[in-house]
Amino acid sequence: MAREKHINAKTEKNTPIEHFNKRELLDKLEPLIDNTLMRYGLIPVEIELVKENHKWFLRIYIYSTEREVNLEDCERVSRSLSDFIEELIPFKYYLEVSSPGIERKIKSNKEYLIFKGKDINIKLKEAIDESNEKQFVARIEDFDENEGLTVYTYKDKKNVKIRKENIISAKLYSSEI
Repeated sequence: MAREKHINAKTEKNTPIEHFNKRELLDKLEPLIDNTLMRYGLIPVEIELVKENHKWFLRIYIYSTEREVNLEDCERVSRSLSDFIEELIPFKYYLEVSSPGIERKIKSNKEYLIFKGKDINIKLKEAIDESNEKQFVARIEDFDENEGLTVYTYKDKKNVKIRKENIISAKLYSSEI
């Protein structure tokens, strides 16, 4: 689901666009986005400000632990945020609000907690048992910064801990594809 909106924000006089601090701007935007999403029972999975083909994009990926995110959610969030964001971003940009997708790559540690209970396809550097399997589908049970990721393996029907440094990649898995 994606809702895209083209915003004609005004560029401040005497401030070249190339000289803004992207991290500072995101730090101002994140609380506003978090609060808006919370009103709708949604969670921000990722907020990114990127330049592609000479155009700026503010992408907000939203998720709900209670239901599927739909186009109406994306439109509602986009409408609620657009005026406030326009005040903070001093240049032309495109606002995109969407769900993370059914095969989203896990990009941050917090996403393991956001997607707790979901299936993932995981690739490891080293096998975790005598099966020598380095890639398999499992369900996320828990995540701890120090202990790593706990998953339920369908093959062995048990919970196992995986050190985060052993994880090459993980992405959401759907058997519906």
